[in-house]
Order: sequence, then C-alpha cells, then structure tokens
Amino acid sequence: MDERLRELRLREERTFLRSVARGGPAEQPPGRRDSRAPAIVPEPLASDAALCVPGSPKSRRDLDLIAEAVGRSEFLRRLGEGCPEALAQSLAPVRHGPGDTVLAEGDEGTAMYIVAEGQLSVSQRGQQLRTLGPGDVFGELAILYHCRRTATVRALGPVRLWAIDRPRYRAMATSHAKQRRAEILGSLRTVPWLQDLSDEHLHKLLDAMEECTFTPGDIIIHEGDEGENFYIILKGEVRVTQRAGGQERLIRVLGPGQHFGELSLMTNSPRTASCQAQGHVTCITMAKEDFLEISPFCPQQLQEQDMTETEGSGPEELGRGWGSPSLRHPPGPARLEDLVAVRYEEGQRRGQRVVLGTGGFGRVELVRCQERLFALKRIRKDRVVRTRQQEHVRTERRVLAGNRSPFVVGFFGTFRDGQHVYLLLEFCQGGELWTKLREVRCFEEPLAVFCCACVVEALEYLHGRGVVYRDLKPENLMLDRRGYVKLVDFGFAKELGRGEKSYSFCGTPEYLAPEMLRQEGHDFAVDFWMLGILAFELLVGRPPFHSADPQQIYSRILDGVFSFPAFLGEAACSLISKLCRRRPGQRLGNTASGIRGIKKHRWFGALKWRKLSLRQLEAPTLCLIKEGPPYVNFKRFSVDWTPAEDEFSGWDEDF
Repeated sequence: MDERLRELRLREERTFLRSVARGGPAEQPPGRRDSRAPAIVPEPLASDAALCVPGSPKSRRDLDLIAEAVGRSEFLRRLGEGCPEALAQSLAPVRHGPGDTVLAEGDEGTAMYIVAEGQLSVSQRGQQLRTLGPGDVFGELAILYHCRRTATVRALGPVRLWAIDRPRYRAMATSHAKQRRAEILGSLRTVPWLQDLSDEHLHKLLDAMEECTFTPGDIIIHEGDEGENFYIILKGEVRVTQRAGGQERLIRVLGPGQHFGELSLMTNSPRTASCQAQGHVTCITMAKEDFLEISPFCPQQLQEQDMTETEGSGPEELGRGWGSPSLRHPPGPARLEDLVAVRYEEGQRRGQRVVLGTGGFGRVELVRCQERLFALKRIRKDRVVRTRQQEHVRTERRVLAGNRSPFVVGFFGTFRDGQHVYLLLEFCQGGELWTKLREVRCFEEPLAVFCCACVVEALEYLHGRGVVYRDLKPENLMLDRRGYVKLVDFGFAKELGRGEKSYSFCGTPEYLAPEMLRQEGHDFAVDFWMLGILAFELLVGRPPFHSADPQQIYSRILDGVFSFPAFLGEAACSLISKLCRRRPGQRLGNTASGIRGIKKHRWFGALKWRKLSLRQLEAPTLCLIKEGPPYVNFKRFSVDWTPAEDEFSGWDEDF
C-alpha cells in the first residue's frame, strides 16, 4: 500500500482514539456518518444479447495514452486483469470546441472521459480548481451509478476525448466478467481431480481464488518447500524444472489454462519441482487453508460434527414462534380507507401526520386501525416507473409476503391507488438502530453481539429461501418493543438460485462488496461482507472504509485493507476480518460450514442461539428504547407533500 495513504489512515485512527479517550463530543470519529448515506438504486441491465458492444478503432498512441490514464486512476486501475484492455476498446471518440461545456455542476452524470488532445478547465461554484490535459480522467463515478456532477468542465480550446457512458460500461464490464469466468471454469474442469465436482462446487472454488502476477524470472514454487498454494495460469508461460545431479533439468513448459501445485492441496508432501515465470505471468491461486474450508473432500466426520455442534435450529425450524398459529400476527385491515393517520401530539409539528422514514420513492407513515398500529410504506408509482424499479418493488412485495421469520419485519398486505402502491407493515416502535447508534456513538460489545446475531438469524432465513438482501446497514434495522432487531426495506433484495450471479450495482457506498464494484457478478456472499462492515460500524461508530470522496471509499474497498482501533477485542477483529475477505468464496458464512461457521465463531460464544431464535433472551437493546408516545423513538422528518402524478401503466396489478 502507498506509504502516504497508510500514514494518513494511522493518523485518522490516532485522532479517533484520542476522541474516545476524552469521551467528549467535541471531536467526531473520522468517517462517522451524521446523516444518511444515499443508497445507490439498481438499474436494469440489458439482456445478454445486448451486451455485445462494438469497439472504436484506436491508434497505438491512443491505446498507450488510455492505458497510462487507467494506471494513474486509483479506481480504474483496480478493475482487474483484462478489464482495462476491454475498457479501452469500448471508449468512443468525442470532440468539443473552445468554450464548450463538457460537464455542468449539478447535472446528472452519465459518462466518464479521458482527455486525448487539448486542455479543459475545472471549476466549482465559479472558482477555478485545475486544468486537465492529455491522459487525465474525469467523471469516473458516473459509470458506476446515477450521481450529480460536483464540478463544471469546459474546453479551453479544441479538445478530443475518449468517453464511455454507464450503460456501455456496464455492458463491457459484465460481458468481460462472464467471458472471463467461463474461461477460468473451463480450465478448472480440465484438472483431473476436479472433474467429478458439480458446477456449484467449481463456482465456489473460483470465488475463493486470488489473482496474482509474476515478473520474468520470478520463482513461483521452490523444489523441496512445503506446498501451500495451487495455481492456474491465465497468461504467460511457466518453466517446470527439477534438480538432478546438481543441475536444473527442464521438465516441461506450462501455458494458459494449465495448472500446477495441486499436490499441496491433497497431501503434506514437499514440492517435487520448481516453477519459474518465463516472461510476465498471471495466475489465479488458492491457498491450502482456503481450499480445505470449502472443499467437498473434507472428512465426512468433520462435516457431520459441524452439523451437530451448532446450537440452534436447522432450516426446517427457522421462524418458529413467528409462523406458529398462536404467535402469527392477525390479518391486517382489508381497505386503505380503514387506516387512520397518527398525528403528533406536541411540539411544532403538533397535528401533523407522523412520518417514520423517508426515501427516494416515498415515505413510511404511522397509521392506526382501531387499536392497532402499523407502518404504512407509501411508494410513488411515477418515480418507480421513471427509474425502472417496477420489478424491484414487486420483488419486495413477494419477499415480505412469504416471510415467516421473527427477525424480518412483519407484512400485512398491499393497497394501491392512482398515485401510489402501499405496503402495510409491522410497526417497530423501538425505532431505527441507526438513530440509536448516533445517540450513543458506538455500542458496547454485548449489545453489538446481540444486534448482529439477530441479523444472522434473518440472513439464514432469507438465504434459505434464495433471497440475497444487498442493503444491510444500521438504517435498515429496526427495534421492536422488546428490543429485538428486525430487517426492513427489501427494495434491493434479489431472488437467486444456487450458483447464479447478479450483475446489478446497488447498496450504500461504505458497504459495497469488492465484487459488486468490479461488476464481476455477486451472490449471497455480499451479505456476509456487509455483516462484517455492520459489526465494525456498531462497535466503532463508523464503517472501516470511509472518506468524504466516494472514489476513495471504493479504492479502499478494492484494496481490502483497513485497520482496527486498539480498543476492539481480538474476537471481534477476527470475525470482521473473516467476513470482509476480498474473495467471496473465502468469507465466513460462504465456506463449507455455511452460516453455522458464523454462529460458532467465538465472538458469539456467550450467545444462546436457540433461545435467541425462540425470542427467549432479554434484549440488551431495551436500554436504548425511550418511553412515551409511539413515535418517541423516531426522528422528525421534513416531508415534501407535493402530490404525486397519476400512473396507470398497470405494472402494479398484483397490489
């Protein structure tokens, strides 16, 4: 890692520790979020047939300039092996004349640019910031998601640019990721001792493998050393030699698609030959310890032991206490007209409707039917259609309607009218966990353990139903009246089959997993990454990857390097480190032991999982819940009451 960056992070940690030691509010922890981080809404991806994007011809000079520009960009250079070349081929030429505005501050960003010829000025709020010239990159965030431009860029003279918009970038990155994954899986299938594995196991192996590069002459394996890694060659050639009579004897030369070092995964024998890079070589590799974590060759006795030692319910018992007739909520009201808005009884907002939360598509209001309180999620149909989120809203409804877990918010039905669709939900009167975290700055360890354990129960249930959540954060966790944590807001949830990948880009910046940033395809493992980020934020008061600049956040996530404050216990650091592994196949929860591996981790050692699943524990979060009117645990929101437009396209017929 860059030494200057390392020193900056260490300085931030020292500042934070001094703040904690003083115990005063004068200094906020660096990176602490005092407002909601805007969520990134998933945009529909074109069909596979539409992913074939023709390239634009480029001279050798242009290709070299683009490669140099990508190499200088902290984010672009981390896209992964082969992707910069695919990016270069997908860029299209754009020309502007003197004085032309290329980007305007406040506009919606749709494209990224690399300067090929000419110069441009960058200004913010009318103040000149810098000048761009050949090889400079600007507008990178727009290829990831919808964002507002933070500066204005104007041509100082005739300029030639290379540009790529977000749909084209996503098509390129997704197509490249699928093609590359298929090629590597093809190589795995040629390995003799892997040929009997199912596609699902091969995908697991690939998800656990790391990419590594070697320069000409590098010794990859030394004859006689203990074997720790298995390699598959992606690019270049590797010389295999053995010592005989004091001389190095060439055995063979291996090329792309071939493999070496597999004996280290199967036996404890020393290396029988040396392997040396012949030119520049790129491999994917797996360490022995990672292989044993996910391998179906693990002794059956150990697998059975893992199954029996875990305290708690199996998949068939998940949700007990919620799905049983005695504890299941009675059905909700049959008509929207039966719901009466609850209004504030004091303060400046006295008489106004109680709003429990707001978002990009609407708001959640507190309503009453007779003596029962509910949360009514009101979603604007015009905004759903404008942002093409119809399928995500339908998925949210399906997931909630099928829920039988006490760790997921209860669902009572849906309504619709000309402007909105409505979800009638359980009212969690303890409020948002995010609000409680801001009030106390960070949680004591027993409290954080309890909250994370509730989330683990929710994820176990959802994953068992083939649902990946994708937006785990304190803002989406609510406390019920007993202090138990419930997962809410399923707008980003995705239904996936085992072995399938999704290529959407969504979530909250500080919580995004590396594979999502790289557009490599993601699955249930992103929820385990986010669980690690959540545990860190609950304990520390901020996420591990933080910066005022989103590009810095993403660069740090892709590096996968972060430091722990000295006050964190060893068990917490161990759990977070195992959840936040860069490769999804190496993450705790996504290995052979599954989510049981998380439950058995020593950080949860004092927790009684079965009692938790039956809601028989006294929640330590009760101390966070205030007494008073039903809305006392919620902040008061400023709401735009502008009427929504009518929308009658019919996508909401099932509501």
